[in-house]
Amino acid sequence: MSRPVRPPFDPELDAVLATVSEQVPTVTLDLLPALRATVLPVDTTGGDLEAAGVTRRELTIEGYDGASLQATVLARADHNHAGPGIYHLHGGGMIAGDRMVGVDQVVPWIVEHDAVAVTVEYRLAPEHPDPYPVEDCYAGLVWTADHAAELGIDPDKLIVAGASAGGGLAAGTALLARDRKGPALAGQLLVCPMLDDRDDTSSTRQYDDAGTWVRESNRTGWTALLGDRRGTGDVSIYAAPARATDLGGLPPAFVDCGSAEVFRDEDVAYATGLWRDGSQAELHVWPGGFHGFDMLAPHTAIAQAATAARNAWVARLFAH
Repeated sequence: MSRPVRPPFDPELDAVLATVSEQVPTVTLDLLPALRATVLPVDTTGGDLEAAGVTRRELTIEGYDGASLQATVLARADHNHAGPGIYHLHGGGMIAGDRMVGVDQVVPWIVEHDAVAVTVEYRLAPEHPDPYPVEDCYAGLVWTADHAAELGIDPDKLIVAGASAGGGLAAGTALLARDRKGPALAGQLLVCPMLDDRDDTSSTRQYDDAGTWVRESNRTGWTALLGDRRGTGDVSIYAAPARATDLGGLPPAFVDCGSAEVFRDEDVAYATGLWRDGSQAELHVWPGGFHGFDMLAPHTAIAQAATAARNAWVARLFAH
């Protein structure tokens, strides 16, 4: 069967895609140990934080089922009063990554808005399948809200943010917070979020062998998380938020993705569902963007435009 036609990659991104693809190979479970042993190109280091004037504090918090989870608190060195709060969840396909992956996008918000960020080491599949990852994330949100005063966070300005798997977990955490009546969230920032286990959109068929996070990798991540339940009727909305039929009563959302990635259609559908049910959303589909283009090729014009749009949304939200 011939592959469907697909939107092309942005020319500037296409020029760097070969190098980027070597850093992010197609993921299978047998490659998982090697993937986890690799320092990802989107990991934030202590030197990066120090250069930005951001301090780092390590804590142990209680996760789902009483487990101990590592968490990192990031704040400006001169932070001395309650400011906005950012609860950050890292990417990695539900199977890899650590709590410092993707923190680069959060650091400017800490610096510009005197915000405090908490990023948590939720447990990964397949060793800890659903519901462990999203329940760990929710437990970390509860901890953050409960300790807002000592963290220097204004509880009325607490948002959840994540990219890729972290974006999916952020959406699931926001759904849990709605359905469990708290903690209150001022916003949810979902960057190229991983939302749908069913693998049945035009975009997943278009990008089965091109880009970074391709169709086979996506199936690997979802199968690790859900096992034999992947694609069946036995999957909760918190594990796969695309399955939610009621997206009302949720905090304002920022959703973005590339037009040339597996997650495009499920992300657009999620924003559409938010509007349908009376929630607010801002949606960006960046033409020719592959998955994670903004983090993997930040020097490109389209990545800079995506980052600027995201930063502007955060600034407006925190200004209210």
